[in-house]
Amino acid sequence: MSTPADTLPTSRHIAAAASARRTAPRERDTERPQVLIVDDDAEVRLALHDLVRSVGLDSVCFGSTRELLDANLHDRPGCLILDVRMPGLSGLDLQRHLASSGNAKPIVFLTAHGDIQMTVQAMKAGAVDFLTKPVRGQALLDAIAVGIERDIAQRAALQASRQQASRFGTLTPRERQVMRGVVRGQLSKQIAFDLGISVVTVKLHRSNVMRKMRTSSVGDLIRAWEALPATVRDREPHESHGTIGARPLSEVPGPPIDR
Repeated sequence: MSTPADTLPTSRHIAAAASARRTAPRERDTERPQVLIVDDDAEVRLALHDLVRSVGLDSVCFGSTRELLDANLHDRPGCLILDVRMPGLSGLDLQRHLASSGNAKPIVFLTAHGDIQMTVQAMKAGAVDFLTKPVRGQALLDAIAVGIERDIAQRAALQASRQQASRFGTLTPRERQVMRGVVRGQLSKQIAFDLGISVVTVKLHRSNVMRKMRTSSVGDLIRAWEALPATVRDREPHESHGTIGARPLSEVPGPPIDR
């Protein structure tokens, strides 16, 4: 494997390292990218550690996948450098385990025992890259940079999704029905007809939706809707006193109903 001295970091890596150093105070340590290195070869771990540190990134080394799983790590952006063949749980097994547990940390595979089938399997499962030993230091640094960028984007999207889901949770069932109609491109009169309520009532609910979701335009509302988890978007809202296409009892003309 190439040593750090064999290749110079790109300007992007230098800028990232400088940025990390500027945010060095302890209260911001959880925002600093961290590279997790898993390899059963101690010399390889040391070489990878030195390479990663040479561009100002933090790294933690593990001799096996079990060591990584048992470690008590802070939740930080970053990526994994992972060997494929190791005692116990293999690198590919760990990739599947992390994906099934909802921890899709970007992975850069680095191995001396790879083949086409392994490469295809790893890449289909979302790996950033599948590199073979010995590897050029710059090629590995580039893959690490892509992995970190991907993880930062994934974390931002997850945070936005949670925030929008929290706001969505403050809507009443009727407001959720109205929001669903708005993001589908329906006019107020169409929503009113579907829900069996007046246009004025639809506009009132729409105003409440915009306020609670903290949006100022239909475009913003659509983006907020798209940021919601799919399980939330797919869940049909139900109004306690009526359903889509049926007028609530309180709005049906006729004599008073004894309650």
